[in-house]
Amino acid sequence: MIGLRAHSGWAALVALAGPVSAPEVIARRRIEIADPGIRGSKQPFHAAEQLEFPDAKAYIERCAASTRTLARAALQAAMDGLRDRRAESTSCGIILASGKALPGLEAILKSHALIHTAEGEFFRNALVEACAHCGLAVLGVKQKELHAQAAAKLRTPSSTLERRVQEMGKALGPPWTEDQKFATLAAWLVLGK
Repeated sequence: MIGLRAHSGWAALVALAGPVSAPEVIARRRIEIADPGIRGSKQPFHAAEQLEFPDAKAYIERCAASTRTLARAALQAAMDGLRDRRAESTSCGIILASGKALPGLEAILKSHALIHTAEGEFFRNALVEACAHCGLAVLGVKQKELHAQAAAKLRTPSSTLERRVQEMGKALGPPWTEDQKFATLAAWLVLGK
């Protein structure tokens, strides 16, 4: 199973296999989902902030189309890599934000705080869409609820899960940052479905 944690322009991807009681990391990678050919695409709402509204809207739409294409291709490449290793993924856990609804684009571009929120949602939504495109069921988990949900669903204390995720990373070596750890827990949740 796959877990993803998005950032501005990229995402940490971790794939797990094996029994729920003792999963193993079988793949880990950084997937690029912002087009380097589009200036400002890693922070598209920041880039659009200075534009007149019609131009800002067109720019966001252009970035969205490119990001969707890149996310689909990156996820498909990861799935192909898993198949090459005789592993198959049917689900993906994605780390989400608080889930507050965003206003329209004009309001977003007038608020720096909303610009940051919108960028996070922009890249997470692209990953969710890429999963659907690749035939993966999606389990979205709010970041602040991840550890509690994992502990409850996997019937393992949160401290034990954190220790085991840390051990998985030690076996692999760097990078094993919070991004990979969260993606691992998201993948573990879908493995335990």
